[in-house]
Amino acid sequence: MENSNISLLIVDDEPAIRRVLRNSLHAIGYVVEEAASGEGALGSLEKRPCEIVLLDINMPGIGGVETCRRIREMAPESGIIMISVRDGEDDKVRALESGADDYITKPFRFRELLARIRAVRRRSNAQGNPRPEILRVGELELDLSNRMFHKCGREIRLSNREFEIMTFLMSHPDTPIPHARLLKAVWGPEYGNESEYLRTYILRLRKKIERDAGQPEYILTEPWIGYRLCDPSMGAPALPQAV
Repeated sequence: MENSNISLLIVDDEPAIRRVLRNSLHAIGYVVEEAASGEGALGSLEKRPCEIVLLDINMPGIGGVETCRRIREMAPESGIIMISVRDGEDDKVRALESGADDYITKPFRFRELLARIRAVRRRSNAQGNPRPEILRVGELELDLSNRMFHKCGREIRLSNREFEIMTFLMSHPDTPIPHARLLKAVWGPEYGNESEYLRTYILRLRKKIERDAGQPEYILTEPWIGYRLCDPSMGAPALPQAV
C-alpha cells in the first residue's frame, strides 16, 4: 500500500472518533496509534515517534494547544494537524502559533483529511532538502535564480515585493500562512500588524495571475488568519473570497 509504514497518532478524548479514524486510516495502510489525552500523546511519542499527529484542540488536562507546543519541541519533524469543533479565529490562530502545520474543523470529510495529511507529509519531506531553484504549483512557475515568474509558460512581470510574496507562498504550498508570518518573512521582523500592506499586494497579485480576481483559484483567503496558496487542480472554493 502507498501509506504502508507511515506512522500516525490520533489524539482525541472521544473514543468513538478515535475508533472511526483508526479503522479508516488503518484500512488504507497507515500504522495508527491512539492517545486519549495530551499527556498520553506525549508519553506515546517519547516511546515511539510518528510522522503525523492528528490532535484535537479541546481536551481535558493540558489541552490541545499546550500539547502541540510540547510535541513541536520534542518532535520538530512530525507533522501536526489540529482538529477543532469550532471554526473561529481564536482557535485557528492559537493552533498555528502553537506549531500546528494545519487545522481542520469538525465535522470533516475523510477525503479532506487525507488531502491535509498528504500535504503535510509533502512539506515535512521537503524541509530536509535544499529549496529547488524553480518552484511550481499548478500552472505557476517561479525561477529563483533569474527572478522570473510564469503562468502556463507566459511570463508575468512582478515587482520585487510581489516576487518575494509569491516565493514565500510557493515555498509553503497548501499551508495556512498567518498575516504576521508573511509580513515578517517579506517585510522584516519588525513588521506583523500591517495587514493592509498584504491586502494591497494580494489584490495586485490576484489581478495578475488569477483568471478572475474575485474568485481566486491560487491565492485563497483563510478567514481571520491569512492566505493559502493552492493548486486549483486539487479543488478550489466556488464562492468569491474577500481579500
